[in-house]
Formats: sequence, C-alpha cells, structure tokens
Amino acid sequence: MIQGSYDGSSFFDLLRHDYTHLLPLQHLPQLSPGVADLSATVPFGTTVLALRFADGIVIGGDRQATEGFEVSSRRIEKVYNADDYSVIAIAGAAGPCLEMVKLFQIEMEHYQKIEGEVLILEGKANKLAQMIRQNLPAAFQGLIVIPIFAGYDLNTQEGRIYKYDVTGGRYGERDFYSTGSGSREARSTLKKRFEPNLCRDAAVRLALEALVDAADLDVGTSGPDIHRGIYPVMKIVTKNGIEDVGEDELRPMSEALLASLKG
Repeated sequence: MIQGSYDGSSFFDLLRHDYTHLLPLQHLPQLSPGVADLSATVPFGTTVLALRFADGIVIGGDRQATEGFEVSSRRIEKVYNADDYSVIAIAGAAGPCLEMVKLFQIEMEHYQKIEGEVLILEGKANKLAQMIRQNLPAAFQGLIVIPIFAGYDLNTQEGRIYKYDVTGGRYGERDFYSTGSGSREARSTLKKRFEPNLCRDAAVRLALEALVDAADLDVGTSGPDIHRGIYPVMKIVTKNGIEDVGEDELRPMSEALLASLKG
C-alpha cells in the first residue's frame, strides 16, 4: 500500500484523507432532478431499541427488512457488537447500514492497535456521528442510516444510550430509545412500562414487548415468528461485556406475549 500523509489513529480519517475512493457509497450515482429516490429499490431495516436496566443496557431489533411494500428478508441482523463493551443497532437502508457497521468495527479495532488502549464510550459515539455525517449525500437520495449506539461506560460504571439524526447530530438518552418505522409504538410501550433499575429478565421482557407492540401496529416491523423459529436479536451490555440473549430464553417469552394478544 502506498504510504499516505495521514498518521493519526483514526482509520476513518485515514480513508477520508488518503483513500477517499475506499469510503462507503462513494460511487453512488447522482440522481437527476425529478427522478425518484433509491429508497423503494433497496432493503430497509425497521425497528430497533435500547433501554437501561440495573446492570447495563438491553438493545434489540426485529428481523424484518422491507423493499417498498414487500418483505425482502425475514432474518436480517440489526444489532452488532462494536467492540467488547459497545453495540450498534441499525435502522434505515440495509446496505449503507451494514457498510457503516463494518467500518465502525474496524475503526474501533484500529484505534486500539495504534493507541494501545480502548477509546472511551463518548469518543466512540462521536466517531459514529462523524460517519453518519459523511453519509448525508446518500441520505438525500433516500439511503438513510440512523443507528442507536449503546454501551457500558467503564469510567462511570453505567450503561449509556446514544441516538442520532440524519445529519450526524448525537444525543444522549437517559433511559430508553427506539428508532425505525415502528419506533413510535415501541417508545410508547417503553414509556408506559419502564422503571428505573429493572432487573435483567424484566428488561429483556420489556424490550421484547415493545417490539411485539410495534409489529402489531407497524407493517414494516416483524414480531416473533414461532412457526419459522425467528426471534428478535437481543444483546445485553454490562461491566462483564456483551451477552447474546438466546432463542431458548426468547421463545417462552414470545409465546406468552403472543398468547396475551389473543386474549
């Protein structure tokens, strides 16, 4: 590789400075005025959410992606580990979302290798905001990326949630947040049911209930599919790292919630 002029610890800034052709979406065609945007022709991920509990953060998302009025995938992954203590959940155009996740994961690993230490949680949230801002030209064409970033802050010993707008604006959320097509319904459930210092199991149940309620009213969001064995992706972030909530735990919770909707 040709040696560039950038010598800092940010992989993203290295690409921006010396290898702009390698940045995501650099070859996106520019649409002419009056031409419909690309949003109806690419898969979109729908609802993701995060909430605090006594020991950290629960973050999750449904599994459906839509393409216009059609279901393009029933098994898409929307929640990813950023590093050992932080997680990113994606909503928006699936392709750009996944590219941003991969670049963000590399950014975290690159920083740690260069600096010999992990970037603080606030710094990680700022880095993600920078990447979202870079995506703004694509967002004008309908390829919007609006993630939720959450993690365990080792300095303050607490879970923290960050939300973003399409321009890269970054905002902290104290207790819970949801984004995506079913976010209004999910936030309504979280607002009614949330309590400070929930235990782990109660927090997982609440996250699942919020996604089920979102799926009940939003056609873009899928609930648990017992027949196909498809359940939301859920992760827990604490001082011990990241834990995946397994199907064996989500299945009985899902069956109970769906049964209550029939009642």
